[in-house]
Amino acid sequence: MACLGLYCGKTLLFKNGSSEIYGECGVCPRGQRTNAQKYCQPCTESPELYDWLYLGFMAMLPLVLHWFFIEWYSGKKSSSALFQHITALFECTMAAIITLLVSDPVGVLYIRSCRVLMLSDWYTMLYNPSPDYVTTVHCTHEAVYPLYTIVFVYYAFCLVLMMLLRPLLVKKIACGLGKSDRFKSIYAALYFFPILTVLQAVGGGLLYYAFPYIILVLSLVTLAVYMSASEIENCYDLLVRKKRLIVLFSHWLLHAYGIVSISRVDRLEHDLPLLALVPTPALFYLFTAKFTEPSRILSEGANGH
Repeated sequence: MACLGLYCGKTLLFKNGSSEIYGECGVCPRGQRTNAQKYCQPCTESPELYDWLYLGFMAMLPLVLHWFFIEWYSGKKSSSALFQHITALFECTMAAIITLLVSDPVGVLYIRSCRVLMLSDWYTMLYNPSPDYVTTVHCTHEAVYPLYTIVFVYYAFCLVLMMLLRPLLVKKIACGLGKSDRFKSIYAALYFFPILTVLQAVGGGLLYYAFPYIILVLSLVTLAVYMSASEIENCYDLLVRKKRLIVLFSHWLLHAYGIVSISRVDRLEHDLPLLALVPTPALFYLFTAKFTEPSRILSEGANGH
């Protein structure tokens, strides 16, 4: 009987020498996906560079949100922000390492994966066939193993480590904040982790193909908003505070990350020069900020120019 359905396959039951016995057409076991002949094959390939960049993007999301809410709720006079930033970085780094260690193969910082071929690989639940238009053959499985589920595991470890480490740290060092404010960054994480989980569950495949452009657009917008809110109009304004330089270099790293993700560095000699474009948005802002100064525009309008 022919195996219908895009993601239905026959699982190997027994192998003796050159003879192989396969089961009926159905769902492939975890860690396997169907090949062109509709047989379930184990995922033995190494993730591509683009796959690692995608996982890095999903790993950065909670870290960036942690830093944003820590900065938002700490206040300018709080000396605890730096320690909380370091703690958040430690939590996410340890969560990433633990996630890799518990993934197959267990105990090493390496994972085996199946190659992503198309967008539908992320949504196999939408391709369960109905041969007689009555009975549905359920063939839902992780065709992009482990790129889909490993993100959930990572978020779970991030949440556990945060609940174990952050409250103790905040209680000890956040003396400059009121009792109602010192834990707000933790409360915010309890909101955005479920949101990130739903985002991965529903839009994981879309994020896989769109994340380089998301990084570029958001990093450009946030850099422009930050420089405008901080009233940065020239290079001197950038140099007067170390924090501004840190924010600038962080955005430049995000720009570079997005450019590398888009180009995938397939042709190294052609793609690496694109990194020279990283400082361009900041330089463009500095050169044009004086022409868009609101007070200058208002004064020129009042003078009839």
